Amino acid sequence: MADREGTHVVLLATGGTISSRAQAAERGAVIAADKGAQVLASLAAAPAYPVKVIDVACQGSYLLTIADMIAICAQIKTVLADPSVRGVVVTHGTDTMEETAYLADLTHDDVRPVVFTGAQTSADAADPDGPSNLAGAIAVAGSDQALGEGALIVFAGEILRVRGVRKAQTIALQAFTNSDFGSAGLVALNGDVSISRPEPRLPPLPLPLIASREPLRVDVVSAYPGADEVLIRASVAAGARGIVLQATGSGNANPALCGAVAEATASGTVVVMSTRVSAGPVIAVYGAGGGRDLVSAGAIPSGLLKPSQSMILLSLLLHLDREPDEIARAFTAHGAPLSPGDRSLSQASVSPLGHSTEKTRT
Repeated sequence: MADREGTHVVLLATGGTISSRAQAAERGAVIAADKGAQVLASLAAAPAYPVKVIDVACQGSYLLTIADMIAICAQIKTVLADPSVRGVVVTHGTDTMEETAYLADLTHDDVRPVVFTGAQTSADAADPDGPSNLAGAIAVAGSDQALGEGALIVFAGEILRVRGVRKAQTIALQAFTNSDFGSAGLVALNGDVSISRPEPRLPPLPLPLIASREPLRVDVVSAYPGADEVLIRASVAAGARGIVLQATGSGNANPALCGAVAEATASGTVVVMSTRVSAGPVIAVYGAGGGRDLVSAGAIPSGLLKPSQSMILLSLLLHLDREPDEIARAFTAHGAPLSPGDRSLSQASVSPLGHSTEKTRT
């Protein structure tokens, strides 16, 4: 995008701690309250680029559903239809930021970046972290360095690519980490942006429309010492189209869970096996109810995707009516490290307005 004069960043406000204040009527409980204009006004200095504010929601991200996340992503696409937009910032609660941001990244078909940020301390705290996070996010969203990077998270001065990112601290200011893929770069207090060499990107997936249909049920079930088949069977009985099994270690369970997985997959429920471990891939090694037996029972390994983002990818693929073999191939692609030879969403494949010209099923 050679000429960016006259462009601006759009701030999509959805709530979260960055907009929250203690409410006397709620016995001092902190809830989302500030609109986007108030959040923007909290900046200590003028933002790096002109900003237009759009209020999408005002709630804690622990309240969001898959339908809400799809609606946020749809709003991102609507905003980017305007060629005068140089980038998008989404203020969002940290609890489920890794999910919404990953959905945005999976479905992002534009060279211009989408940057998620939020806060760990409320807007009425003595020294809130939201204003500095927002200032950094605006600087990244408008930076030429961020072109082609898809969705990013900016938090505590760090720039993180979304795939593999997890909230790792409940209250510490550096809330997010990416154990498998590391940091993408830094944004300084003065707005200077430094991003490492671009990582290859897979072609985007379509964003489904669910206004005319009920969101599909996808459950997350944990393996733990002594776990039996009850929860998997209950999930299937409740109509789950998909289940993410949060397995132990490299992707292990026990014979009872393997039996329940076999029943579920035979009935048409897609089961993906992830892990509760914070880093490293899911690999089918062990028998006696371990990963090799889970694969034999029909479970799809998630690779490097942890349960939260496995649930997002599985939900998206099921909403797109993908078959189990297509879902397995997608997890192989999205859950593995990308090599330089993989197909990428490069600036060369993007039209002058920033819209991808490629629509490949993955």
